[in-house]
Amino acid sequence: MGTVHARSLEPLPSSGPDFGGLGEEAEFVEVEPEAKQEILENKDVVVQHVHFDGLGRTKDDIIICEIGDVFKAKNLIEVMRKSHEAREKLLRLGIFRQVDVLIDTCQGDDALPNGLDVTFEVTELRRLTGSYNTMVGNNEGSMVLGLKLPNLLGRAEKVTFQFSYGTKETSYGLSFFKPRPGNFERNFSVNLYKVTGQFPWSSLRETDRGMSAEYSFPIWKTSHTVKWEGVWRELGCLSRTASFAVRKESGHSLKSSLSHAMVIDSRNSSILPRRGALLKVNQELAGYTGGDVSFIKEDFELQLNKQLIFDSVFSASLWGGMLVPIGDKPSSIADRFYLGGPTSVRGFSMHSIGPQSEGDYLGGEAYWAGGLHLYTPLPFRPGQGGFGELFRTHFFLNAGNLCNLNYGEGPKAHIRKLAECIRWSYGAGIVLRLGNIARLELNYCIPMGVQTGDRICDGVQFGAGIRFL
Repeated sequence: MGTVHARSLEPLPSSGPDFGGLGEEAEFVEVEPEAKQEILENKDVVVQHVHFDGLGRTKDDIIICEIGDVFKAKNLIEVMRKSHEAREKLLRLGIFRQVDVLIDTCQGDDALPNGLDVTFEVTELRRLTGSYNTMVGNNEGSMVLGLKLPNLLGRAEKVTFQFSYGTKETSYGLSFFKPRPGNFERNFSVNLYKVTGQFPWSSLRETDRGMSAEYSFPIWKTSHTVKWEGVWRELGCLSRTASFAVRKESGHSLKSSLSHAMVIDSRNSSILPRRGALLKVNQELAGYTGGDVSFIKEDFELQLNKQLIFDSVFSASLWGGMLVPIGDKPSSIADRFYLGGPTSVRGFSMHSIGPQSEGDYLGGEAYWAGGLHLYTPLPFRPGQGGFGELFRTHFFLNAGNLCNLNYGEGPKAHIRKLAECIRWSYGAGIVLRLGNIARLELNYCIPMGVQTGDRICDGVQFGAGIRFL
């Protein structure tokens, strides 16, 4: 979307790491035989003016923040590169449907011999836009309807209303988003929502009504999010056969919590990466800002990816977490961790590892899970360079454990308990990447280390989602 036009530019490559892969979108106009329009590629130039065509309700100050680096360019290649980077920043704001760039020699009485004018031709989004799409979650799907008011006050603010109807969850919410001018990664948002979810592995139904406020910001190579959330939770039984342990959890509770999330992500893809690493660390403190639920919760996710010979990829993942109740009140079934299923420890049914009562899984206060994976191209490479590149052969080894800890004991006792009764599985299958949205897996699984009460899926298992162990 969008085109970069330039005059007197014939030597610039049409693709490459410095140019963001414009490819066929870049257009080049032949050099006009004027003395002033000589080839300026290797000579110093000055960007004298930057013009915008098509602005309506967008304020000047937020635009100036995004295109300021264009004036710092010292030669023609830098002008092209910085103009393209500015175009990407403008599109990232989510307020323009299209952005084209035109670079030309400067005209007028104040024109310098080496002066350039850069013109951004923009098309703003309408004041009200709608959307309809489908979403894939972790082994669930949903239909999503949305209404959006982009660029509400002229500085990239956004109000969004969204309704989602899914196989296990129905929700609707209203959100307000405000980025910091000149630094889109620093942004503030407020959300109001209602979510109703069904959790058949626990015979539980949960309805959350709440609000949250969060601020996101980068520090060096890390991304951080600080969040406050207040939610009124209503838990109920999904069926008449629910166990007494689940019935005892039924009722209303009010949770007010502060949380912090840190992410370091150098992967080339979030769905099926070939290289890079990911580290996520989350902390949550509930009870000190109100409510009747009190706990400290910490969890992390680590993933390493390495490309090998023959276009194969080796991947290693490690997850872990711990929840510590504060006070005499035990933790809630809605706050605990769950493990098992095609997106975590394969070969086991969804969330069917760990403490359970009469067939209902209650979750645990501590867990770990690890996985080793080898992804290779399909045998004989059918569809190479096309549709076949979306498929990968998948060999895996998974392991993990979920339990409750006695926090009166020391760390050595905790480690011993987490090392007991380890569930593990191995197998092979096919992975299909659905763009950068989600992925599907069809695996043949062999579960091992099965404990009493675990539900297994011995044989073929299908999984769909965005987060896989």
